[in-house]
Amino acid sequence: MRITVIAVGKIKEKYFTGAIAEYAKRLSRYCKLEIIELADEKTPEGASAALELQIKEKEGDRILKALREDAYVIALAIEGKKLTSEGLADFIEKRGIAGDSHLAFIIGGSLGLDARVLRRADCLLSFSDMTFPHQLMRVILLEQIYRSFRIIHHEPYHK
Repeated sequence: MRITVIAVGKIKEKYFTGAIAEYAKRLSRYCKLEIIELADEKTPEGASAALELQIKEKEGDRILKALREDAYVIALAIEGKKLTSEGLADFIEKRGIAGDSHLAFIIGGSLGLDARVLRRADCLLSFSDMTFPHQLMRVILLEQIYRSFRIIHHEPYHK
């Protein structure tokens, strides 16, 4: 299976880059992982709703350009479906059985995802009603994907 993580924004902190590298290494035995890091737009303090919409559109253009046609697209969005770790494992396994050999997870910028990206997504997934920084969300997502593969393969780690 091929997993692509498309994320808006750069990782600056070494502790996040270290965690991402660790999970990428662990995942290498289960899937082909690709992380695509896209530039974010700076949002000025007190930006108008119109400017925020323009920023999301620019980031959305980059995301849509990075998506491959063959990908089953999962957008991380607060309004998405919430799953348990077992539920995510079941979802990933069923996508593979259904013939979706390429899953693309999208992590938006600080303002969220453009409406066009949400419409393009095959599935909206929420990890929480809380908002997380995109750097931390990347680590959380990779950890949960790794946990999912361990569950799918009936390997210890989950508990």
